[in-house]
Amino acid sequence: MGIRVNLDVMMAKRKMSLGELADSVGITQANLSILKTGKAKAIRFSTLEAICRALECQPGDILEFFDD
Repeated sequence: MGIRVNLDVMMAKRKMSLGELADSVGITQANLSILKTGKAKAIRFSTLEAICRALECQPGDILEFFDD
């Protein structure tokens, strides 16, 4: 079981670069990259809210549950 992060998919749909999103959200590109690659162990709701606001999407568009 796990959570898949589809941040790269939403960024591509919105034609937004990692740098643009990082600037918009107010976090470093390195931290955003950790989230994008699925290596993050947690995310603050405030960060998730800022990402959803910047990408004009819902949390479910970014995070997906999967069962092995």
